Amino acid sequence: MKQRVNQTQKTAKPNKPRTNKAPYFRVRRSLFKKYLIFGIVILLTSFIALSVTMYIFVNRYWEEEKKVSLIDNAKRVADVIESSSTYLPAAHMLIIDRESPVGLTVVNMSEIIDADIIVVDNTGKIAYCSAEDADTFASDQLPSYVLGATAQGDFFEAGTLEGYFPKARYTAGVPISMDTDDGEMILAFCYASTPATFVSGLPVTFLQIFLTAAAVMLIIIIIFVASMSYSMSRPLKQMSSAAKKFAVGDFSVRVKVNSDDEIGELATAFNYMADSLSSSESMRRSFISNVSHELKTPMTTIAGFIDGMLDGTIPPERHDHYMKIVSNEVKRLSRLVTSMLSLSRIDRGELKVNRQKFDMFSLIITILASYEQKIVSRKLHIAGLEDFRSITVNADPDLMYQVVYNLIENAVKFTNEGGTIHFGVEETRYDLSIMISNTGPGIPPEDIRYVFDRFYKTDKSRSMDKKGMGLGLFIAKTIMRLHGGDIYVDSRVNELTTFTIRLPRTETVTAPPKSESKIIETTINSETEE
Repeated sequence: MKQRVNQTQKTAKPNKPRTNKAPYFRVRRSLFKKYLIFGIVILLTSFIALSVTMYIFVNRYWEEEKKVSLIDNAKRVADVIESSSTYLPAAHMLIIDRESPVGLTVVNMSEIIDADIIVVDNTGKIAYCSAEDADTFASDQLPSYVLGATAQGDFFEAGTLEGYFPKARYTAGVPISMDTDDGEMILAFCYASTPATFVSGLPVTFLQIFLTAAAVMLIIIIIFVASMSYSMSRPLKQMSSAAKKFAVGDFSVRVKVNSDDEIGELATAFNYMADSLSSSESMRRSFISNVSHELKTPMTTIAGFIDGMLDGTIPPERHDHYMKIVSNEVKRLSRLVTSMLSLSRIDRGELKVNRQKFDMFSLIITILASYEQKIVSRKLHIAGLEDFRSITVNADPDLMYQVVYNLIENAVKFTNEGGTIHFGVEETRYDLSIMISNTGPGIPPEDIRYVFDRFYKTDKSRSMDKKGMGLGLFIAKTIMRLHGGDIYVDSRVNELTTFTIRLPRTETVTAPPKSESKIIETTINSETEE
């Protein structure tokens, strides 16, 4: 038993890991071969079909020409025989002497038309034949159906005449009739026969020209098909190679776009995808760096201050001051966690809209009031609130609070000291648009298309945006689209930046709450002037 087990273990082969490299390239090369073979098969099929079709039509044309020629010549021979042959009334048959003038004339005509002249009597037996080769006939008796058909008029057939000829021939026949004592009678039949060989009937030069031209065209078309197949498969090969580099993190490869067809469109889309992946990878790395920084800085600060208070380094009378700092750092961590949770909910599709009717103007005033201290300290001017109306919208108040809070936070953060933040509103029958503009450095044109992407930050130096992670505008755009609306941005460098949020309009109350807006605006601007 042990011996069997050992033998089984010896014969068992270890499983080798499979590699995907070789099959990957074989499939790509076979695609080119498939295109090439498919094209060649179509060309060869077309060439064969063309050749067969041409053969059939030329053969029919040649057969028709032979028919007309042989019948015409058979009639001429019959006329000569009728006018010059000897008639035996007793036997009711013609006598044609080969050496007679008639016989010599028939022989000469046979040579001129390149056909054998055969004259048979009423019974089908040969009375005269211009051919001296005995192998011309396999039988000495012409079939009765041939005689009957000839007696009715002109006769033509391509074949052996039921074995009368050993090989296929073109045969045309006419009746020979003469005036007798009993009236006009059919005394014999005249046939003109020539071998039914297609090639011998066609000029050899014509066939050579046709075959040579067809072969040259076939070679040219095969080269063209091969070139087309290569040009079609090359971008796919480049995409495959680029995809492998993408897998290891190299997003610098791009596919050359040399056409505007479907392959070119695919290559353009592939390059666009590569740009998006490269941008996403760059933002991901920036996000990791930002998150690491955001986590490390407050945690270090919190740990340092708490340790200082615990070991007595910080005196008790300074505990309140440093506890406020710790509280602010904890809030920073809370905002970071909230943003990350919102991003996770978006990715999982769990961000739902709980619609309620609320006043959008009151929401803006509430958020703006929370930034009163920063607005005053930076001497910012608030404008446009006097033009607002109390607007009731049907939306999720918590999500809309997050959108407006983020836009106002950015406006306060990036407005130049002493600059202006302007609020505007536009209403139509279908939607409501709220504009938040601020003076300042603005957004460069090359960054406009990316501001709503996740992890993207225009302030890469973190000189002004020290707490942002590049998630606020992405989350805001997602929230707006969940509401059936959208968010837009327009910016002029070193002048003005305007963010516009658009919501479908449901209900509007036109009574303007001037008192509330005037109080907020007057308070902020008066404190700024002081």
